[in-house]
Amino acid sequence: MLVNSIGRIYNDENGAFIKLNSEFVPALKALDGFSHINVIWWFSDFDDEEARAVLETEQPYKNAPDKMGIFATRSPIRPNPIALTAVEVLNIDFEKGIIEIAYIDANDDTPVLDIKPYTPSLDRVENPSVPKWCAHWPKSLEESGEFDWEEEFNF
Repeated sequence: MLVNSIGRIYNDENGAFIKLNSEFVPALKALDGFSHINVIWWFSDFDDEEARAVLETEQPYKNAPDKMGIFATRSPIRPNPIALTAVEVLNIDFEKGIIEIAYIDANDDTPVLDIKPYTPSLDRVENPSVPKWCAHWPKSLEESGEFDWEEEFNF
């Protein structure tokens, strides 16, 4: 199995951007009009044998069970350090292959594996259910910006 980066995430004081490698710039054609995209990226800062071997973790969220399986978390430490984030598209430079985004929970210079348009018919779940310990979390990406996430984590 071979997975290659298609570009990098730049996330600093200048904002958040995805810069595609030049050979992938044509893949942006017709992406305009989508307000959001799903970005699949690599938790490159946590890609080592030790991190990939962790399958359980001690209570990462304040109200969560005392011990959780990695698949019940959004931890960067996992067997395959792959991440998925839905982001708002602010602007696309189709010539330079740069997508300006509102926010992403990735570090600066993080590899991007793929981009898919966010489409409500495939990506939105009308009435999802979550465990009681996180039921008070925001119900949308838009509400998350105002939420005090610092109060939720044990790290």
